[in-house]
Amino acid sequence: MNEPILLIPGLLCDARIFLPQIVHLGRSHPMHVALPVQGDTVEQMSEAILATAPPRFILIGQGLGGDVALDILRRDNGRVSRAVLISTDPLAEPPATAAAREARMVAAKAGRLKEVVTQEYPEAAFAPSEWRNEIMALLRDMALTLGEGNFLRQSRALQRRPDQQKTLRRANLPLLMIAGAEDSLIPLRRQDFAAQLAPHAKLEVIEGSGHLPTLEQPEAVTARIEAFLNGPMMLRPIARPRG
Repeated sequence: MNEPILLIPGLLCDARIFLPQIVHLGRSHPMHVALPVQGDTVEQMSEAILATAPPRFILIGQGLGGDVALDILRRDNGRVSRAVLISTDPLAEPPATAAAREARMVAAKAGRLKEVVTQEYPEAAFAPSEWRNEIMALLRDMALTLGEGNFLRQSRALQRRPDQQKTLRRANLPLLMIAGAEDSLIPLRRQDFAAQLAPHAKLEVIEGSGHLPTLEQPEAVTARIEAFLNGPMMLRPIARPRG
């Protein structure tokens, strides 16, 4: 049996965000899903997840889950063999974005969590498709399942998340970054920048997808991940400009 895969979903998401990948990759890998819900910071969440993680594993994180995955890599514990970051921003949250998030937290406390979901994940964050409404309905259901308390903890973690550029530069392992070509929440240029920081990273851009490529284009994402897992243990370093 191949190494287990540890999946970390993003903001207001549960295992269903990875369901197509779990079904396919679960044929050859034990699958573990760890929700980032313990603690109010990315560091606390990564510590809690590592406490119950397998001794050695493949790490896949999406959105906030990608931020937590980066913090697991920051700890440099040698337990991660490969990592996949999906729709992940390695930079600290800008003050203006953190302030706007605070307003959504106030709305959630007032019992308007369902409304907050459409603010966190506006329709424009996804590529036009016949299943976009289904994805939005799933997001609302996952959010209501997780509840207000988890939303507030995850929002605080995003507001306080550390800058992980140094972590990426030191990431001495195969790293795959997956970005939706039409992601309006985390611009493609920022995800490309993140991939350029890591010495053994590759960026895959998924056409016809926005912020949630695992659901918007599940077959394309699964194929990219499977090819990555079956590839060499160390990708060729990216050429860096001199000077």
